[in-house]
Amino acid sequence: MSPKTFTKQYINGEWKPGSSDKNVENVNPYTRQPIATIPSANTDDLNEAYLAAEQAQKEWMQLTPGKVQSYFEELLNVVRERKDEIVDWLVKEAGSTLVKAEVEYQAAVGIIRESASFPTRMSGKILPSNTPGKENRVYRSPKGVFGVIGPWNFPFHLAMRSIAPAIATGNTVVVKPASDAPVTSGLLIADLFEEAGFPKGVINVVVGRGSEIGDAFVTHETPKLISFTGSTEVGSHIGELAGKHIKETALELGGNNAMIVLDDANVEKAVQAAAFGKFLHQGQICMSLNRIIVHESVYDEFVQAFKEKVENLKAGDPSEQDTVVGPLINNDAVERIQEDLSKSLEQGATVLTGGESEGNVFQPTVVTDVSNDMPIAHNEVFGPVASVIKVSSEEEAIEVANGSPYGLSGSVFTDNVHRGVEVAKRVETGMIHINDQSVNDEAHVAFGGEKESGIGRFGGEWAIDKFTTVKWIGVMNGYREFPF
Repeated sequence: MSPKTFTKQYINGEWKPGSSDKNVENVNPYTRQPIATIPSANTDDLNEAYLAAEQAQKEWMQLTPGKVQSYFEELLNVVRERKDEIVDWLVKEAGSTLVKAEVEYQAAVGIIRESASFPTRMSGKILPSNTPGKENRVYRSPKGVFGVIGPWNFPFHLAMRSIAPAIATGNTVVVKPASDAPVTSGLLIADLFEEAGFPKGVINVVVGRGSEIGDAFVTHETPKLISFTGSTEVGSHIGELAGKHIKETALELGGNNAMIVLDDANVEKAVQAAAFGKFLHQGQICMSLNRIIVHESVYDEFVQAFKEKVENLKAGDPSEQDTVVGPLINNDAVERIQEDLSKSLEQGATVLTGGESEGNVFQPTVVTDVSNDMPIAHNEVFGPVASVIKVSSEEEAIEVANGSPYGLSGSVFTDNVHRGVEVAKRVETGMIHINDQSVNDEAHVAFGGEKESGIGRFGGEWAIDKFTTVKWIGVMNGYREFPF
C-alpha cells in the first residue's frame, strides 16, 4: 500500500500498520464523510518509535551545519513542489478555507526557512573567571529526543513549528498527531521529510488514541522535552505528567484574546482587522479574537459597521474560493458553542447577527450587551462568535482585557501609537499588536503566552534556546592551589 494513502504509522523510515486493535477515523469536517481509517498505534509502536529516534539522534547531532542545512533546503523544495497537495489536505481534513490554507502554508514555509538557519546559530560563549588562569566555556548542544503532540486547527504549521526547529538544532522527534487531523499534523509531514531524504529515525509519527498512548507518550523515559499545542486543560495534564518525570515542556495553550478599540481609533480599520482576527478559520485559532472591547464614544459606530461587515462573510464549503467561514472541526464543537451562546443570551446578551448552524458550519455571529462573566466571553469560544463589550474608559478596557485567566495575544486600536504601546504594556499577554489584529506569527519573533496560555517561547533565537541545552566547561591554564 502506498504511504500516500496515509493509513500507516511512520517508524524508523518505514510505513507500517499500527499494532492496536483500535482505529482512528479520519473524517472530513464539512462533508462529515470518512477520509480514511487508520489502525492505531499502541505502546509497542510508541516504544519502537522512541528507540528509533534515540538511535538516530546519536548520528544526526554529529552532522556538520552545512549538511543539516542541505537537508532543509531540499525539504523547502519538496514543500513548494507539493503545495497544492498540502492545501488540499488542509481543506478536506481540517476544514480550512483556501485563504486560511494559504496563510498556514506560508507560515510553515517561514518556519522551515528560519529553522534552516539554526545550525550555524547554535553559538556558545567564553566567559571570564574569578579564578586566576581559568576560563569558562559554555557549549550549546541538542537535548536529544522530543515528543511533539500536534494540534488539529493549524495542524501543518503548528506541528512544523516544533518539528523543524527541533530537528534543525540536532534533535530527533516522535510526533503524535491530532486524531482529528492525523495527516496534516503528522503523516504528511513525515512523508515530506522522507522525500527530502532525511535519515531514518529522525522523524517518526505514531497515530494513536489518547486513551491508549497519550500518557505513555509523555512519561516514556526517552523524550527530554514534550511540545504540545492545544487546550489548557490537556496542557495542564501534560505539564503535570512531565513535571513528575522531570521533563521539560513547551506548551502553547488556549487564549481569550481581546481587541481594545480606544476612543481615538480608526473605526473602519478596526472593523476590518476584527473581522479577520475573529473569523479566519472560523475562529478556531488560539490567537483568534474572542472579546472586542470598544470605548463607548465609538461603540455604536463600530457595532453597526462590524455587523455589516460580518453579514457579508460567506459561510459554507471551504473548497470554494470566496468562502470565509468553513466548518467547525466536529459536531461537538457546534454544540459546545451553541450552549455557551444560549447561556449568555439568558444572562442578557443579544445576537446582532448570525447564531445559527447547519451541519458543522456555524454562521459568523456578533453578540452585544456582553459582560466578561458570560460564558461567551469568559470561555475560549474557538468558533465564529464575536463578543463586543462596551467600556467607558481606557482604564476599564485594560481591566476587562485582563479579566481572564488566559494571556496569549491581543490588539489595541488607536491613532496614537505611543498611547497604544503604553496600553499594550499593561495588558497581561505574551503578544499584542497595535493597529492590527491578534493572529500574527512570524518565524523569527518570540511566540508564546502568559498565565494559562502556556509556557515557553517559539520562534527564532527563543526556539534555539528552548530546543537546546548548555554545558559549562571550566578550563584551567595550569593548575590551581587548594587550601587543603
